[in-house]
Amino acid sequence: MSLSREDRFKELGLWPVWHRREAKTGPASPVAEVDNELAQLDLDELREAVRTCTRCELHQTRKQAVFGIGDPDADWLFVGEAPGADEDRLGEPFVGQAGKLLDAMLAAIGLQRGRNVYIANVLKSRPPGNRDPKPEEVAACLPYLERQIDLIRPKLIVALGRFAAQSLLLTDTPISRLRGKLHEYHGVPLIVTYHPAYLLRTPADKARAWEDLLLAAATLRGLQNADAA
Repeated sequence: MSLSREDRFKELGLWPVWHRREAKTGPASPVAEVDNELAQLDLDELREAVRTCTRCELHQTRKQAVFGIGDPDADWLFVGEAPGADEDRLGEPFVGQAGKLLDAMLAAIGLQRGRNVYIANVLKSRPPGNRDPKPEEVAACLPYLERQIDLIRPKLIVALGRFAAQSLLLTDTPISRLRGKLHEYHGVPLIVTYHPAYLLRTPADKARAWEDLLLAAATLRGLQNADAA
């Protein structure tokens, strides 16, 4: 028997200690599990909640929270892991060398940052030294991303890297087995590919990332054609 989302969170050590509930904002919107407070916020209010968040210890070391950037009505949502040093300093996701590569990846499939594209991270605060996020940090921050998804209502999500993919899909499956196929997040198609920072270190895998982007583009075209039919 398949596990519920709550049980899967608990199994992975990601279930937060506060009460959360399911909120539905309309038939075209994914179901997002959010706590009662976040379920009432619009995007600007959510941004302010993230800016002042103290739900985990990362607020003590960050320079500023990194909420996300882009078109609030975007069809495309790209989700990364957590802010790095440049993002922490500037308050925008993917602004360093990995950001430049992401922009090139977007351009390769006819996209541009801010135009029908929204970019966010699972964590909104930088882990010191760019260490791996702790389970309690994910549990504290993931509801913000879930509410972002619920408000933006993207037609397609691209998870950039192992951490983003495993957090959204609630799995510990390696990225090598997640990429190259279509997944689903609350009814929204989700494609997994490598994080741009990984591709900078391992350029041989850029060809595989290109395959993932082509799959994502084909998936969205199929959705658009179905809508137009």
